[in-house]
Amino acid sequence: MSKLYFRHGAMNSGKSTGLLQVAFNYEERGQRVLLAKPGIDTKGAGEIVSRLGMTRNVDFLIQPDDDARAVFAAQAAGDDPDALLEHVQVPPVACLLVDEAQFLTPSQVDDLFRIAVLDRVPVIAYGLRTDFRTRAFPGAARLLEIAHSLEELKTICRCGRKALFNTRRVGEDIVFDGDQVAIDGADVWYESLCGSCYLEASGGKLL
Repeated sequence: MSKLYFRHGAMNSGKSTGLLQVAFNYEERGQRVLLAKPGIDTKGAGEIVSRLGMTRNVDFLIQPDDDARAVFAAQAAGDDPDALLEHVQVPPVACLLVDEAQFLTPSQVDDLFRIAVLDRVPVIAYGLRTDFRTRAFPGAARLLEIAHSLEELKTICRCGRKALFNTRRVGEDIVFDGDQVAIDGADVWYESLCGSCYLEASGGKLL
């Protein structure tokens, strides 16, 4: 039986890089993969962007109201109503790779589970567990509940310990207020911290 995998880690733990490596490994062996990410992730627009500088276009975006399984099925079958040729013959999909999966809705994560179990296509989802206030993203919480396999991708804090939490920064200031989703860019960026450094920055609070 195909499985749903959730590979999670703090910021800068190599999630997007790992996804691109897995895609390369499949394709090197002549296998077809599909890459997707939530449309709410505006970083790189329609690309997966690794902090090492590697990029790759996704095959489809999953918008907040989409039925993820239906969108996948259309792409897997070679259907694209916006393309010059609306349908092309394509080989079967060996794996679906999803970046920034924490931004999916819980129902879309359920769709990923159905793709793995009912459509028999392995799904590997990469993402964060928690936001800058240590609260689980709804999509990540659902993945932690139903994924067949969980794997933590590790990175280090500035002190050298294993990083666990993500802090949001505006300029050089650490902030603990704001919307759950703020894509890193020119004004907002994130730093991964261990538990000790996070508590020091937050005044001892887990917000």
